[in-house]
Order: sequence, then structure tokens, then C-alpha cells
Amino acid sequence: MTTPPPLTEAPSWPHCAYGADPVTDPVGCRGIHVPGRTACLAHLNDTDRTTYLTGLAPGTDIDHRGTPFTQELLSQLLAALTGPATQHPHLGDARFDGAQFTDPARFGRAQFNGPARFDGAQFTGPAGFGGTQFTGRLAVFDGARFSDFASFNGAQFSGRTGFEGAQFTGPAGFGGSRFTGEAGFDGTRFTGHAGFDGAQFTGLARFDRAQFNGPARFDRARFSGRARFGGTQFTGDAGFRMARFSGLAGFEGARFSGDAEFDGAQFTGDAEFGKAQFLAASKWGPLVCRGKADLSGAVFGGPVTLEIAASTVSCVRTRFESTATVRVRRAKVDLGYAVLAAPVAVTAHPVPFTASGTVDENLLTGPDGVRVTSVQGVDAAHLVLTDADLSDCLFSGAFHLDQLRLEGRTTLAPTPTGWHRRGIAPIRWTRRRTLAEEHHWRAHHARQPPTLAGAPPEPHRWRNGPDHGEPARTPDPDDVAALYRQLRKAFEDGKNEPGAADFYYGECEMRRHDLASTPKTERHLLWVYWALSGYGLRASRALGWLAGAMLTTILLLMAFGLPASSLKQEATGTVPAGGGKVTFVIDKQDPKNPVKDRFTTKRFDKAVSVTLNSVVFRSSGQDLTTAGTYIEMTSRILEPALLALAVLAIRGRIKR
Repeated sequence: MTTPPPLTEAPSWPHCAYGADPVTDPVGCRGIHVPGRTACLAHLNDTDRTTYLTGLAPGTDIDHRGTPFTQELLSQLLAALTGPATQHPHLGDARFDGAQFTDPARFGRAQFNGPARFDGAQFTGPAGFGGTQFTGRLAVFDGARFSDFASFNGAQFSGRTGFEGAQFTGPAGFGGSRFTGEAGFDGTRFTGHAGFDGAQFTGLARFDRAQFNGPARFDRARFSGRARFGGTQFTGDAGFRMARFSGLAGFEGARFSGDAEFDGAQFTGDAEFGKAQFLAASKWGPLVCRGKADLSGAVFGGPVTLEIAASTVSCVRTRFESTATVRVRRAKVDLGYAVLAAPVAVTAHPVPFTASGTVDENLLTGPDGVRVTSVQGVDAAHLVLTDADLSDCLFSGAFHLDQLRLEGRTTLAPTPTGWHRRGIAPIRWTRRRTLAEEHHWRAHHARQPPTLAGAPPEPHRWRNGPDHGEPARTPDPDDVAALYRQLRKAFEDGKNEPGAADFYYGECEMRRHDLASTPKTERHLLWVYWALSGYGLRASRALGWLAGAMLTTILLLMAFGLPASSLKQEATGTVPAGGGKVTFVIDKQDPKNPVKDRFTTKRFDKAVSVTLNSVVFRSSGQDLTTAGTYIEMTSRILEPALLALAVLAIRGRIKR
């Protein structure tokens, strides 16, 4: 290893100036004067150095800023601060700012009882701080340079710790180290392997804008306070396996060029990965997050599988540059305005994830199901939703909804249950699957009072939207009808005609209520279509009307359509004068209604025969009165149409 070039600026403390040269090194040695001397510890004569070291005792405050240390000189200093009882160096207030350690610097198992400052120190050889205890209020290595291996394994930092702007050219080991106070690694650069396996951070842990050019390992690390990795760059693989984050974990804007391993990681608070970049990660998770796993604006550059168990997963404006499979448990998923450049599948994972054993989901208390809350602004041509609850999902603004694939057990919001009043008339909503936008419009149209935030939906009411009470931000029936139309086509293209039936019903409902875009005549036709057969989808309604029409026909025929008795023929003849040829004229009497006994068993049997033949569009062949003829004609038109509507409704439910 080469010695760093000398600095040209003089330090702020009285310095040794040994070896100064006006041309090549005007400053010379930057080591601070030993108290009572005009040279630093490295350039004292042997007598003065011995006198100084002899006067030291364990726990003494020392100041050796800018001093160059060889391994021998450092060993002499630490030996003078070592007590006979502990066999380990004890330092009070220790100042090593700008010190230069050209040989291995071994502070292993030393104890710093006061503030320890190594700002700008340079470690040309290995730096050994394994097991060192920093019990003072400060342990600062800001701007320090470690050119060889730096070991802080098992070190304990009781106060604020700072490695801001430090540079680790060789491997850096912080495995098992403990940071009780705030730990700052902002802007720190790790060129080699950085190992924080099993490290414990009790206070705030800051790694903002840090650079990990080699592998970074935080496996089994514990972050009891807030952890910040904003803008951090991981050029190599980043490992957070089985890590625990008790506070907010912020990875906003972080860049992962290699694998991002969060297998078995747990986040008690929110996990924020907004605008993070995962350029080559093939797998992310499985991880557990009790709060929100925020991937808003994140970028996934290659094929990736995400496995997340969380309360909320936010993928707003997340960009998937390649295929992706998002396996989720127990979460509300927001896909609003996500950019899908390739097929992306969002799947409700049926069983707990596994990562070196079953992933512990005790942090989560909600149901196992997955609820997708928004696909607004998404190009749904590449989207597949499997076993998802879409009861509160917003579809408005999505593109190519007719190409959306809904697989497995997809749940949509039902209509309100029970009886309701419209004016003075009692009504009951037809049971069907509905979109959240229809709920929001009906709740606004009915002027329902707002519900409390976070309250579960009430089954007997329409669900209020997020903009309830704001007409400009509530979808109109025309908008909702377009959503139903596209989703219906998606189901029909997937050969799922029964699944598309409710979407067709919803489309017709919205057109019937659309006062702006649907003509009045069309709305009236839709109203009749709805009343007679539920838009050709409610067989029970059509059969009910058919039964009512048949009963009415039977009663009308018995009352006005059947003659009093069977008609008889009469013959009249004309005898020409002189007894010639006889001509017979056969005439038929006009049928007449009986004056009494109209509702008899015999007449009922005839009326039923006429009515049943009318249902199948056949003539009964019975002699009828004039009124009965018109009754039969009307029945032959209306009743087969009602039967056809019932058959159409049944076919729509069983067609494949």
C-alpha cells in the first residue's frame, strides 16, 4: 500500500511540521504537539516519548490529531493506557482526527470511555476494531479512509456514531456490532465486501447516498429505530435476509444493480421503496410488512418474482420493464397508473411463504385474502389478476380493460341486502356482482351520509367512494357503463359467458339511468326489458310474468272468449217452383258469451288448452268469440316472447 499524498493546507491545531519543505511539502508533519513539547508523538525523541507514555494511565484523555502511527508506536500508546486488571486499553476523550496509520492499526477490545474522534483518519494497513467498546457520547470516523481490511465485528457504539463520507477500499466488517445511538453512514463508500450480518441498530441508522460497490450483507441485522437507505447504490448483491426493521425503513431512490435479497425480512413499520430501481433482481422477498410496502415509482428492469405479505402494497406508477409475478398475502394492493411493458400477474398466495422455513406472519392480523383497490390508468392488456377481491377496485381510466384477465375466484362487491324504500314503495336490489364505481355513483345519487374512515362496509348500503359528495369526481353512469362493457367483453373472450352476465346487467342498468347520453326512447325500452326479464338475465322474473300472463289469459277466455256452447250448423233450402233442383246453404252461427256459469271446470279446461297452445305459438283450434280471438292473438305474441326471455336467461347462466 502506498502512503497518501501530503495535504497542502495547514491544520487548525499547532502541528509538528517535521519534514516540511517549501517546495514539495510546505506543511510537513500535521501531528499535534504533545502537551509541553513542540513535536508530535511520532517525532519526539526517545526520552520525551518515554516520559509522556509513562505519565499516561487507563482512562486518560489523549489528543493525537494528525499524528502518523506505525504499528509499534500505536502498540506503545495502547500499552500505556492498559490497566493490569482488564488487560485492555481504556481511553478517555480520544482525538485521532486526521491521524495516519501506515501499519496495521489494532484497537481490538479497547474501550473508549469518552468521545472518540477519527475524522479524516487514514488507515493504510488493516484496521482492527473488533470487540471495541465506544461508551462515550461520540464515535466519529467521518471522512476516514480505510485502504485495507477494516474490522468492527462485535464492536459496541453507545453514543452517536458517524462514518459519513468514509471510504472503505478493502472489505469492511461490522458483523455483530451494536449501535445504541444514532449511526450515520451517509455518503459512505464501500468498494469491497461490506458485512453487517447480525448488526444491531437501536437508534436511527442512516445510509443515505451510501455506495456499496461490492456485496452488501445485512442478513439477520436488527433495526430497532428508523432505517434510512435513501439514494443508496448497491452495485453488487444486497442481502437483507431475515433482517428485522422495527421502525420505518426508507429505501427511496435506492438503486439495486444486483440481486436484492429480502428473504424472510420483517418490517414492523412501513417499508418505503418509492422510486427504487431493481435492475437485475430476479426475486424480491418473501417479506412481511405490518404497515405499507410502498413500491410507488419503483422500476423493475428484468423478469422478477415479488412475494409480499403486508397490510398494504402500493405499486402506484411502478414500472415493470419485463414479466413479473407479484404474489401477495393479506394485503390491499394499489396498482394505479402502473406501467406494464410485459405481462404482469398479481396473485393471492394461498399459503404462507417459505424462506429457510415458513415466514412468520404474526405481525399481520387481517384476512388472508388479497384486495386490489385500483387499476386506474393501467394498460390492462398485460395484467392478470388471480383470486383477487375487487370489491373496492377502481377501474376508471384504465386502458384495454376488454383484455384484462381475471382468473380464479374473483370477488366483486354485491348489491345492498334487505328491503329498502323508494318513496313509499318497498324495493329489493337484485343480487349481482357490481363495480365499485357503480356503488359510488348510487351512494352519491341517493345522498347517503358519509361513513367513518376505516369503517367496514355496511351490507345494506351502497359503498361510498373516496370522493363522496363531490359530483365532479364521482363517475357518471355513462362512464360506468363503458367499464361494464369492456369487462363483459373480457369475460366473453375468455369463454366465460356466465361470468359476463352480471357485467351486461350492470351495463344496461347504467344506460337506463344515463340521462345525458342515452335517448329517452331507449331508456324506456330498457326499463321494459328490465321489468320483464332483468335484461334477459333473470329467468324467474320472465317466468313470473309468463305465469301471470297465462293466468290472465285463462280468466279472460273464461269470461269473454269461450262461446256458451258448441256451435251447430244449420241448413236452409230453396225449392224452385215446379219441383226442380234443391240447393242447400250451410251457415254458422256467431259464437256468443254465456249469460251465466262462465267459470266452470269445463270452460277452465278449454281456456287452459287455448293458453298453453298460445305459449308455444300454436292455434288451439277452439271456437272462440270475437273477443276470445283477439285475446288468443295477443297471448300468442306476448307469452312466447316471455318464454323466450326465460330460456335466454337460463342459457346465459349455463352457456360455455
